[in-house]
Amino acid sequence: MSSKSPEKQGLPPLIELSNLVKSYGQGDAEVRALGGVNLRINAGEFVAVIGASGSGKSTCMNVIGCLDRPTSGSFRFLGVEVTALDNNALALLRRHYLGFVFQGFNLLSRTSALENVELPLVYRRIPAKERRRRALLALQQVGLEDRVQHMPSELSGGQQQRVAIARAIVSEPSLLLADEPTGNLDSARKGEIVRLLGDFSRTRGITVVIVTHESDVARWARRIIQFEDGLVSRDEPNTPTES
Repeated sequence: MSSKSPEKQGLPPLIELSNLVKSYGQGDAEVRALGGVNLRINAGEFVAVIGASGSGKSTCMNVIGCLDRPTSGSFRFLGVEVTALDNNALALLRRHYLGFVFQGFNLLSRTSALENVELPLVYRRIPAKERRRRALLALQQVGLEDRVQHMPSELSGGQQQRVAIARAIVSEPSLLLADEPTGNLDSARKGEIVRLLGDFSRTRGITVVIVTHESDVARWARRIIQFEDGLVSRDEPNTPTES
């Protein structure tokens, strides 16, 4: 693998935001959640996005995740102008390039770990035998090969989040967005989950962006971006440390 950055190789950033604005409401009731954000994230980065409630970090991640549209400005994904895409194209982008991990796990309660992980591949119409192979491999990669037939209620919180991560990576996304992925976990499990996400970034080249308000989670990332009043107030490299 080349040690050159994507930009030095002539490749566009994975994510490029230019003067991105997101407003809600109109007139006197208008609230500007994003006030003109400029941001670049390259392929393979492991980034923590931090900020107080209402700072704009979650709004920005919703736009990057193609879950919301900006009011104005530019959002490019691998050089493609996302703001110009229709809803069908956005759905395809999410399905083929993005993976999501949420605080609440969002697992189907009456479905096994294996079937939960297979779900994104069902939407992509992958044949059943291949779905099973990929799902088993993903569960193995998160250390749950002995829990494939367990229901979510039979798993600990950390194990449920590992299933959620396996589900997010089974379709081999370019970008993994994790929204407060450790919010429901104890301190020991937090480290396990963030270390796992960092491993996927380092060994598989997946771009990982974690939205968190927890400084002990953010310190695992290799770059920290802080939002304040709808803008990026700090953007700096970080040397990950463990406790």
